[in-house]
Amino acid sequence: MEIDDYIVADDRDLVKLVIGGDDAAFEHLFNRYRDAIRRLFIQKSGSDDDADDLLQETFIKVYLNIDRYDESYTFGQWVYTIARNTFIDFTRKSRSDLPIDERFSAPAETAPTPEESIINSQQRIQIEHYLESLPDQYKRLFRMRFIDEYSYEEIADKLQLPMGTVKTQIHRARERMCRLITEGEKH
Repeated sequence: MEIDDYIVADDRDLVKLVIGGDDAAFEHLFNRYRDAIRRLFIQKSGSDDDADDLLQETFIKVYLNIDRYDESYTFGQWVYTIARNTFIDFTRKSRSDLPIDERFSAPAETAPTPEESIINSQQRIQIEHYLESLPDQYKRLFRMRFIDEYSYEEIADKLQLPMGTVKTQIHRARERMCRLITEGEKH
């Protein structure tokens, strides 16, 4: 497919191409929605770094679940829903870092539905598959941060590394993981 064909293609057509293994189609979908979703995250979180992290997490989820896209919704609505749920998960994790007296003064969040639990389980299996392709140093950091849900501070303490090093290496590990997913490299 020529670049012009991707540019003028409808979202639903691009989704079909992605499901068929066309990674360039996913890149075009990402480019269409990246800026709007990032602005949303900046508005909600107030942090460029958090917005970038949330954007990457959102599009990892989009890629892993694109075969579940329901055409009765626009693709933009579907991506926005994933982004919203990613932000809710982020705020839940952030709340768990609060002191106990502040944590319980906020309204309680709802537990995941059975469907969300199944989706999370399937996502974890796919992530584990790609995780095995990462170099050991990145694999360990990615696992600690995104699977075991350690804070940056906890990782720095456990590995006895400076905070800046931890943040940089986690960022690189996440970028590598995103590249593996979008390029469709399977180990």
